Amino acid sequence: MDLTQILDSLRVVQLPMRTKFRGLTVREVALFQGPQGWGEFSPFIEYGDREARFWLDSAIEAAFSESPKLFRNQVRINGTIPELDDRDEIADLVARYPGVDTFKIKVGGDLRRDLARIATVHSIAPEAKLRVDVNGSWSVNDAIFNIRTIFGEVTGNYLEYVEQPVATLAELRELKERLLVDVKIAGDEVIRKSEDPFALQLSGAIDVMMLKVAPIGGINRALALAAHHGLPVVVSSALESVIGIGHGLRLAAALPELDYACGLGTGALFQADLGRLPITNGNITISSLEPDLEALKDFAAPIERIEWWRDRIRRVWEVVR
Repeated sequence: MDLTQILDSLRVVQLPMRTKFRGLTVREVALFQGPQGWGEFSPFIEYGDREARFWLDSAIEAAFSESPKLFRNQVRINGTIPELDDRDEIADLVARYPGVDTFKIKVGGDLRRDLARIATVHSIAPEAKLRVDVNGSWSVNDAIFNIRTIFGEVTGNYLEYVEQPVATLAELRELKERLLVDVKIAGDEVIRKSEDPFALQLSGAIDVMMLKVAPIGGINRALALAAHHGLPVVVSSALESVIGIGHGLRLAAALPELDYACGLGTGALFQADLGRLPITNGNITISSLEPDLEALKDFAAPIERIEWWRDRIRRVWEVVR
């Protein structure tokens, strides 16, 4: 495998979103083909080359390496609710997750709006477990107040965990010491943004590890990281197309233990995609997936964007090597 093999099969698509997520209405991804299938390279535009190197490692693994041993052929998933305020929009999105019994809700802006959004999801799916994802935007004091308020006023024991409520490992550890509410804390950015996630001391800071296959650097590195830290794992997406989601599903299936629903149903946020990974009774089945040729053509990026991605891959390749 060399750089020429990647660039010769490179395709770039622009996939329209059903609703704005991470500020995006269109998700742009690059794809290339190898002997084991297709890999997806889709670090967000603002990511630098050093961070993007892990995404390239993951894409190369998907296209050129054999899959590891899988322990299951289906993965239970959670629904993902962006920062929406309209009840009908939220209800429509919840309905796109048939049989799903866990919902992750984006929060971190205005607490009153966050509480209303959580309450709306809880009223639409009253028996579902709830997770809130803060993306590290709270201070420790705000996190203590907000988590206690969310737990006490809206969710009660339906709150499964709070994802990355504060930014740093030290803040997470302080939060765990001071929270005094029986709520689990999950770590995401603190792991995947670390220069060396193997060197982190996660004990006393988080209860659950979020692993995203592309930002971590592929299935094999993610499996090694999970084994190293020995914490329960949730596999989540980085808003990939079905090609990247397929690689995330294989990671989830390759974990010896998987006690939590995984955040791999974000295809519901796309208006169009490169294929289908249907949700059936709250699960997605592992399958070999080729991108739909008509979709590759219909959503092809203009030539200047293809050249932008070619240049980016060349730069990141030098970092990886």
